[in-house]
Amino acid sequence: MRRRMWLVLGWLFALCGIVGVALPVVPTVPFLLVAAWAFARSSPTLERRILDHPTYGPPVRAWQERGVVGRLAKIWAITAMSSGVGISWWVGMPPWVVATQAAICGLVALFLVTRPSQ
Repeated sequence: MRRRMWLVLGWLFALCGIVGVALPVVPTVPFLLVAAWAFARSSPTLERRILDHPTYGPPVRAWQERGVVGRLAKIWAITAMSSGVGISWWVGMPPWVVATQAAICGLVALFLVTRPSQ
């Protein structure tokens, strides 16, 4: 039962990652990180397929082995988060919503900049 739960979770996040390949706004690698983590508990073969992928395997392996986030990924993530907060403010979201969003995005950005880069 538990193995099946990890397998379903892995496929769910793998599908989200596949959507991210087609939609530039949706991140691919973070979803594949979770998929690989879930597949490691349910299907080592599927985990290996993610890790061996020529495009997405290297950043997933870099995170798993050394906690590395690529410099370009950091720039894109922080830019996207900042844009999201700016758009929320611009469209007139309630100040507490913008402040909460800014605080969460700020913490995520702080986490990202403290990770080693490739």
